[in-house]
Amino acid sequence: MRTRRVLALSSAALLGAGALAVGNAAIGNATAGASGPGPREVIEVSDAAGLKAALSDAGAGDTIQLADGTYKGNFKTAKAGTEGSPITLTGSEKAVLTAGGGYGLHLDGAGHWNLKGFTVTGGQKGIVMDGADGVHIDGVTVHDLDMEGVHWRESSSNGSIKNSTVRDTGKNGRGMGEGVYVGSAGGTDDKSDDILIENNTIGPGVGGESIDIKEGTTGAKIIGNTFDGDGLTGANYDDSWVDIKGNDVLVEDNTGKNTTNSGFETHEQQDGWGCGAVFRGNHSDLTGASGKDQFAINVTNYDERSCPVTVSGDNTVKGGKGLTNPGVPVGD
Repeated sequence: MRTRRVLALSSAALLGAGALAVGNAAIGNATAGASGPGPREVIEVSDAAGLKAALSDAGAGDTIQLADGTYKGNFKTAKAGTEGSPITLTGSEKAVLTAGGGYGLHLDGAGHWNLKGFTVTGGQKGIVMDGADGVHIDGVTVHDLDMEGVHWRESSSNGSIKNSTVRDTGKNGRGMGEGVYVGSAGGTDDKSDDILIENNTIGPGVGGESIDIKEGTTGAKIIGNTFDGDGLTGANYDDSWVDIKGNDVLVEDNTGKNTTNSGFETHEQQDGWGCGAVFRGNHSDLTGASGKDQFAINVTNYDERSCPVTVSGDNTVKGGKGLTNPGVPVGD
């Protein structure tokens, strides 16, 4: 079941109708006579069919409000908001999108969405953005997936995930399943730039890295997150909380525990990429790590000129072999 209610009507629309009006019929007349944008709406949904219809019909500035309950299926939209009038999908953690394989929620060319509060579980992947700029995720829970939890790809830029929980990914046994994945492997055409990953709890039970920043992407910010690597498989080189192959990534004020090898890693997977990372104020507990490196910040590709990295002295480490690799300078 889906219901709608009008939140606001622009003064231009009201003037186009000739008068202020009260009641559904009058609002309809006012909207019909308007030359400006239509009214913003709250679209209230309580079942899977209603959610699919709302995702198909929503326009810039609308809010889709999820009632508590289970929404079974794969949910997708190609409708975009605007920077000034994003579309919002919101609900409590008891509003649960449950997929049987496939993607829980797929924003395919659907930029400028705000995703708030609800839960996604049970699919191959949780939330996927393809060619979708300006998608902001806040307070969601993503768990129990075959592969990765949240993925920005196909040049989906200027997005964020904040105050969210991602756990129990990579459950299909293939040794994959990153928590948050930015970009694409195997080339540098995916420009999923300027993604903010802030104040999230990622893990336990994440089969791949908590965060994987791929070559071709620039300007990611990883700030104030908590990582629990209990669940890292070690397959496909998944042996750290964060793996950076993109450029100019800020890694600041994060805390991690339980890893098979290192805490944070940089790699030059493609020439000229994996460079310019800045590490400040991170706290790494490497207790129990058994890999060959065991550095809090494992810089595998340092070159002062061609591939610099900045490691400040306020990063700390417990256990392992040290803060960073021999030869990598540590600043004040």
